[in-house]
Amino acid sequence: MAEPGRSGTTTAPRAGSDVARRVAGSAAAGCALAGAVAVTFAVVAGPGPGLTGYVSEAGIAGSGHAATYRIGVLALAGALLLLGAALPPGVWAAAPALLAAGAVFAAVSGAVTCSAGCPLPPFERATTADLVHGGASIAATASVVFAMLTLAVSAPAGPVVRRLAGVTAALALPLCATVGLAMLVVGRGAVVGVLERLVLALVVAWGLATATALALDRRPATPL
Repeated sequence: MAEPGRSGTTTAPRAGSDVARRVAGSAAAGCALAGAVAVTFAVVAGPGPGLTGYVSEAGIAGSGHAATYRIGVLALAGALLLLGAALPPGVWAAAPALLAAGAVFAAVSGAVTCSAGCPLPPFERATTADLVHGGASIAATASVVFAMLTLAVSAPAGPVVRRLAGVTAALALPLCATVGLAMLVVGRGAVVGVLERLVLALVVAWGLATATALALDRRPATPL
């Protein structure tokens, strides 16, 4: 026979945990929106080469909006960490781990700036900072896309989160592959510039939509 009051003692911590996850989801949505606005402003208002260049060129020294760009990237990194904290219990552990890795790589990308033009091989001579920045940016995007794939097949994530992850991953994967191929075949230019912006827009939109869905999720956590 169950002990009197036992249900209340287990329900209260669970309810508190649900509230904490919703708060984390709200904070993640706020960080994602603030970061996207800051980065977009830096890219649009800066003297960069437009669609023929990389988004990261808004953060090079002397760009005029480098600080805004870096703050925006760090806000997006924070959004990834908070998004991982907002995930419901029972999801595959790989999902929050990948989001945390994406946050670290995004923070490195924002902290280590590339040189003018953000050159990358094989068509341009790159400095060590260029390689670190470019590698961290690619790793951050890859981590987030793999987190989407993990969430898409993780039942405890819930139908809305799974659907958002599956649809976005289905769109992002071919775009990422095309960006990688274009960088190797044609190098820096309008093709890579446009495709890079599409990938980043998808990733940010997914993060904002998923964070909002988690913040609004009123389903009680499934007991472990």
